[in-house]
Amino acid sequence: MSTRTASAGEERPIESRDQLVQPMQAGEKPRADWRIGTEHEKLVFNRSDFHAPSYDEPGGIHDILMAMRRYGWEPVEENGKVIAMRGDDGTISLEPAGQLELSGAPLENLHQTCAETGRHLQQCKEVGEEFGVGFLGLGMWPDKTREELPVMPKGRYEIMMRHMPRVGDLGLDMMLRTCTIQVNLDYASEACMAKKFRTSLALQPLATALFANSPFTEGKPNGYLSYRSHIWSDTDPHRTGMLPFVFEDGFGYERYVDYMLDVPMYFVFRDGKYIDAAGQSFRDFLKGELPALPGELPTPSDWTDHLSTAFPEVRLKSFLEMRGADGGPWNRICALPALWVGLLYDDAALDAAWDLVKNWSMEEREALRDAVPKLALDAPIPGGRKLHDMAGEVLDIAHAGLAARGATNAAGDDETGFLEPLREIVDSGKVPAQILLEKFEGKWGRDMSRVYEEAF
Repeated sequence: MSTRTASAGEERPIESRDQLVQPMQAGEKPRADWRIGTEHEKLVFNRSDFHAPSYDEPGGIHDILMAMRRYGWEPVEENGKVIAMRGDDGTISLEPAGQLELSGAPLENLHQTCAETGRHLQQCKEVGEEFGVGFLGLGMWPDKTREELPVMPKGRYEIMMRHMPRVGDLGLDMMLRTCTIQVNLDYASEACMAKKFRTSLALQPLATALFANSPFTEGKPNGYLSYRSHIWSDTDPHRTGMLPFVFEDGFGYERYVDYMLDVPMYFVFRDGKYIDAAGQSFRDFLKGELPALPGELPTPSDWTDHLSTAFPEVRLKSFLEMRGADGGPWNRICALPALWVGLLYDDAALDAAWDLVKNWSMEEREALRDAVPKLALDAPIPGGRKLHDMAGEVLDIAHAGLAARGATNAAGDDETGFLEPLREIVDSGKVPAQILLEKFEGKWGRDMSRVYEEAF
């Protein structure tokens, strides 16, 4: 989730609807300037007893963050608490229960992305060895109850945690117990954005299936392969889902603005503090009628904050954010941007990918989204087939897209090798969660503590 570091107090209020469209328009870039931003979260655990470290305990989250200074990271504070670290590789930030996230820098190619990932994970490993902590690449805590997890000192989390139970049964699980990998990608124009949005939204269930990695809840199989994905179905219907309007004729920036104006607010940030506006309307804010700040008008920064509080399967800000994948281990982190860059950053690949899904009805798209958390690659798709039957074809398209980019490293390797972990999944027919379940029932002897052996 986003890390806010400055107040909007000195900005001029929003005066026209054009300013609401501006962040999306500002994201338009020529192809030569398209970049790749990768975000990945990790579960942090104490190696002695596997508990999730609190913020303040010795060797806890605060100490881990501050130890990152040796690698050139600089602290970001909120109300006197370090809540993030900034550096050349982006931002290290805290999710609600202390999940550690790297929001990587915008990079030109996947070789740079994977090098950045490797640097960060090596730094985590070194700091972890010092403090006796490990980092687990899963989509959800496999054994922790909500009550066993700490809460980080970020103002927006306090507001969200109060509001979540009002709008869904699993919102607190989303905040406290889940981890994801996400990819942020650029577009050239409004039409380019719309085509990439539609294609990636229709194919997002395939990413969920390939990265399905959350089959356990509180020490037992939960009946799902991606329980993290299921959690989003009962978090908050106003700000989640498959966004049917994206597939409608005429979709563009204006229509997304309308959607965001209908998404209830969480907060307003003023003078370094978060003001609770949960459930209130940004439309009222534009009229100076927000109950949390009567008579005050929003600024562009308030709108930017609000854009970060919707959680659909694909999100639009000044870039497109792919949000369908569970967290995973080191080698699969680089595979997610490889999939989406291959599909979306080459015109021929984008056309081919859209051709696969353009004739699906909205009902069929929704049905696939609903089936994937339990069935993964066995979920049915239109035409009487399974998602697995299409997965290899999608990977072939992504492979061709990456090959066409011709982005090579010093050894002359192009970017196609980063798809290999996904190819292995498709060839085996087993997603990561199914392999974990086999271990649980087999060599682990149903001992959930063995899951921590999966840590890097």
